[in-house]
Amino acid sequence: MKVTLDLYGQFLLSSQINYTCTFLADHLEGLTHDNVQYFLRSKRFSPRQIWQRLKHEIVLSSKGYIIFDDTVLDKSHSHKIELVRLQYSGNAHGLIKGIGIVNCVYFNPDTEQFWLMDYRIFSPDTDGKTKLNHVSDMLESLKKRNISYLYLLMDSWYATSDLFKYAIKEQKIFYCPIKSNRKIDDSGGKEPYKQAFETSFTNEEVKSGKLIKVFKMPMDTYFKLFRVLVSTTRTDYIITNDIAQNSTEAAEEKSSFRWKVEQLHREEKQITGIQNCQCRLQRSQRNHIAIACLVWISFKKIAYQTKQTVYSLKNSLLDDYLIQQMKHASITFA
Repeated sequence: MKVTLDLYGQFLLSSQINYTCTFLADHLEGLTHDNVQYFLRSKRFSPRQIWQRLKHEIVLSSKGYIIFDDTVLDKSHSHKIELVRLQYSGNAHGLIKGIGIVNCVYFNPDTEQFWLMDYRIFSPDTDGKTKLNHVSDMLESLKKRNISYLYLLMDSWYATSDLFKYAIKEQKIFYCPIKSNRKIDDSGGKEPYKQAFETSFTNEEVKSGKLIKVFKMPMDTYFKLFRVLVSTTRTDYIITNDIAQNSTEAAEEKSSFRWKVEQLHREEKQITGIQNCQCRLQRSQRNHIAIACLVWISFKKIAYQTKQTVYSLKNSLLDDYLIQQMKHASITFA
């Protein structure tokens, strides 16, 4: 039997907890573990397939959001898997062995739906690119594909001067958190730059934000800074080039759409087995990741159509089996 994209994708879609080559081969007569491994190492699937699949399905908006963030596929028990490197994981709050992926998500505020637009695998040892390089590459791809959007959202790690300048040049509005030690100036050039947490806010500025300049940005470029009191022990700072924005609450709401990409990360890991491939070769890992992303896109499309969550859809695959076992049990307890 020959392994195909449809067969492997259906396996990732249907399997509940085990996504290994051996588990797939064990469930089809005439299929061996070697057949599955050969498929993964000999084919070539890439992020380009994501766009080919989505371009006729995605619903764009002139007020759309492009969201960037990265995630780490946990390979803590790996010893010889290529692409695996020690890197920081937000979930683990520390360094773990894993494969890093930088994702690009499109969110349509009119329909409240989001899609995975593009992704890049973080592997500086093979391509010499940083995560910021990957974001730049994906932004250029969006431009070439004439993707309409207005807002650009990213994590504080991506809040660099280069991305700020890109947003301004392309007439996009960005909202993103910045680190509390980011150097800013709220004096109009009368005082030296200071760290964000050292900046004082009047009661009115707490509600409406304050005009600032950012270190290493052109002197005539102003941004709006908002201080958000998350708890008694945590204060966040949100920055935007939308200087007409005069509501901290509104700025926080727009920035919060950034968590759509976190939802993507969680759903991919829990329903597609994206981080469970045990193959050692990087080509096999890349192919598995690409197919897992396609599986998520299929799940998400059906979820939107049926107004369900992807988790409900995944669990419902066992409904017929559960009903059958309750009616005609294969194991009795008498």
